[in-house]
Amino acid sequence: MSRLRAAVVGATGMAGQQFVLALAGHPNIEVVTMVTSRTVSSYREALLEANGSSRWTQSEPVPTEMLEVPVVSSKEFRPDSVDVIFTAIESELAQELEPWFAQTTPTFSTASAFRYFSDTPLLITGVNDDHAALVRKQQQERGWRGFVVPVPNCTVTGLAITLKPLHEQFGINSVLMVSMQSVSGAGRSPGIRTLDILDNIIPYIPKEEGKVRTELLKILGQYTGEGIQPAEININCICTRANVLDGHTESVFVGLQRPAGLEEVRAVLDAYNPFGQRRLHSAPERMIHVFDDPYRPQPRLDRELGGGMTTSLGRLEAEPVLGGVKYLLVSHNTKMGAGKGAVLLAESMLEQGLLS
Repeated sequence: MSRLRAAVVGATGMAGQQFVLALAGHPNIEVVTMVTSRTVSSYREALLEANGSSRWTQSEPVPTEMLEVPVVSSKEFRPDSVDVIFTAIESELAQELEPWFAQTTPTFSTASAFRYFSDTPLLITGVNDDHAALVRKQQQERGWRGFVVPVPNCTVTGLAITLKPLHEQFGINSVLMVSMQSVSGAGRSPGIRTLDILDNIIPYIPKEEGKVRTELLKILGQYTGEGIQPAEININCICTRANVLDGHTESVFVGLQRPAGLEEVRAVLDAYNPFGQRRLHSAPERMIHVFDDPYRPQPRLDRELGGGMTTSLGRLEAEPVLGGVKYLLVSHNTKMGAGKGAVLLAESMLEQGLLS
């Protein structure tokens, strides 16, 4: 089977670089072009700043196979020249470009531009794969041969992953969450000013809490064949920015509909293995890793678990106020929560026969 020909749009940004890493050596997908604001001979050249420094910010080096991939501007890019497109661009630009891409080509996006349309699924592989069929309605109603599928806000990803098995087994009445989010979640534009974040926690992230509330209910909602009925869960949160490079930490308090002991809850979390025998290249062996050590998880120690795709969970304890459990999680915001998570999503939809 020949590999799908792919384009990465916004390839020099932080999320775009995660696409580049996730797609290097991929058995099913080959990056044949990249799209930035200007046309240059190669990705190697696109990464160079005017002063000679590199835009590459990842701890891993640029994959050798990606250095000579040609780079074109969005004005010269032909979406119909590839089989799949991965976009890592700001939402305003996504509103303009992604509908154009989707006229011919399946498009996977890290932007929020399409997250809230009723004909657009908001997918996390292994959590709500059944929602993916909604893209057929999107194609029919918009007259597209392709589609746009966004990944959720990176803050909601680990939260939804840990709540999914609890919601299935016990039902959930209410959720309270406090996040301590890494600076990479803000990207380089607008980013976080160094003197603001050093020795500090920023107590407010504009629009973040509304995104978490809305997106969680959509992800955990019921797909009816015509659309998604949001989950009936009371949720509130406080989202903060912490002096951490990568990995979002969240304190979560859950009120369960059916009373359950800690041993039963732990067993449900340990048994959660939505990938099973699925052969998805970017999937981790375990979706959730539960720590017994009360000092884990920690972002510096645990964000790379499962190649950055496993959500770490610890401090699992009874929560008598809401009538359920409380825990702390760490989720890699630019891997599972962005680029690599979108690549995993494309793998899942290819397996389901939804990329054609």
